[in-house]
Amino acid sequence: MKDMKWRAVLVVLVILAGLVYLAPTAGLKLPPWSTKVLPQDKIHLGLDLLGGMHLVLEVETQKAVENTAERYAQDLKDTLREKRIPFRKIAAVQGTAEIQVEFAGAEQPGEFRKLIEDQFPLLTLGISEVVDGNRRAQLAITDKEAANIRKLAAEQALETIRNRIDQFGVSEPDIRPQGEDRILIQLPGIQDPQRAIDLIGKTALLEFKMVAEDVTSEQVDKGGLPADVKVYSMKRYDAASGRNQESKIALKDRTLMTGEYITEAQVRIDSQYNTPYVAIEFDPQGGRIFERITGDNVKKRMAIVLDGAVYSAPVIQEKIGGGRASITGNFTMEEARDLAIVLRAGALPAPVKILEERTVGPSLGKDSITKGFFSMLVGGILVVVFMVIYYKGSGFIADFALLLNIVLILAGLAAFKATLTLPGIAGIILTIGMAVDANVLIFERIREELRLGKTPRAALEAGYGKATITILDANITTLIAALVMFQFGTGPVKGFAVTLSIGILASMFTAIVVTRLIYDYLLIQRRMRTISI
Repeated sequence: MKDMKWRAVLVVLVILAGLVYLAPTAGLKLPPWSTKVLPQDKIHLGLDLLGGMHLVLEVETQKAVENTAERYAQDLKDTLREKRIPFRKIAAVQGTAEIQVEFAGAEQPGEFRKLIEDQFPLLTLGISEVVDGNRRAQLAITDKEAANIRKLAAEQALETIRNRIDQFGVSEPDIRPQGEDRILIQLPGIQDPQRAIDLIGKTALLEFKMVAEDVTSEQVDKGGLPADVKVYSMKRYDAASGRNQESKIALKDRTLMTGEYITEAQVRIDSQYNTPYVAIEFDPQGGRIFERITGDNVKKRMAIVLDGAVYSAPVIQEKIGGGRASITGNFTMEEARDLAIVLRAGALPAPVKILEERTVGPSLGKDSITKGFFSMLVGGILVVVFMVIYYKGSGFIADFALLLNIVLILAGLAAFKATLTLPGIAGIILTIGMAVDANVLIFERIREELRLGKTPRAALEAGYGKATITILDANITTLIAALVMFQFGTGPVKGFAVTLSIGILASMFTAIVVTRLIYDYLLIQRRMRTISI
């Protein structure tokens, strides 16, 4: 009796938990206080059911290594100048993880090697040779560090894209790594695929550079620029004509500050021109750097560069404190919002390219849901009718367990935040058959025991005792196969494995625990003398 009460409490708790997790999916309105206590996640529908967008991206991790080499080259320049070690040229070798250092004359300064060992331990000093009378030393990022940079770039790209999509407002996105440098993205219900692609793929590298004031327009057009100056394109809004004008501008190559210090980016409206712009705020360290930069360059022009394009190049009128700045341009409200999103989420550590792009129409998803639900309904009705006809009263008990099994599967999907796909519906349909299979084994064993002349209670004990081992063996082996499919499968295979795994666990619980509890109640509490089977 005591054991029966504990089993009854367990069953009631499991059923209540299942109903609570299904409440948001059923659209039930819960009291406001429940948002902090009860789960709020609905069952996530997959791309094949809801429609939307499927993308496979490749993170160009080698670019992250190249960018790191460029930063090391700039740091090395600053360090050699600080240590007063003379050099002619320092530059990262395009497309590699190498840095080339050129000294005036055939001799390499003696303190150079020690400086590299002490302050740049992640660089190795390679070939050193004399070319045209000047000594050239080759530095390279170590293989171990390059591998680490690639790994971190892929991980950071995944998190950055996830943050962007979360702020973009896509409901129930599925974003996960695929291999070492690929990212799988599924955006159910997306309305504007191209905008989503632009948002996801934007590198969003924000840089502050000084304008090269001493460079003439002739040098910009025809060449002959100093070694530390580069030409950038600039779009400028002309208020008189009301149009964008594209021009060229020469900037100093050195980046004074990047967007890594940004903590907030919001869209504001310019009261003078009634156009949107993006107001940004820096963290305390970024605020101090920005204040120092503006203080050192009063009455000079500073360019705001995003992904290699200059958005504005205002004159610094005075030192700017408070850690605030703004990015102006001829933005539409949508462009300004997207720019604010990517700045808040952070820059991608490396460019990404689209390997696979697929769009699923919502009409196909609705059709899949209708057909999947219809097939599950027909299959369920046939199983229910068969069990009642063949096993009589026990068939009703099995059918109740089957209904509870479906409820627990759906609750499990909501609880684990799993995604229901079309193959997942197939897994539920398969589970319906497997759920009653366990009851069939138990019922047939009880029938055999009754034929041997045992009492209903003894037959029940023997039936469950002998059939349980067989049920556990069959279901556990199937569960192992389902878990292997989930671990190593992708897409449809994974969706099928999710519902199959949850369904197996639910069916074992309903067949072994729930139906046994009902029989014990009828035989012990209600004192029934026969079993309708």
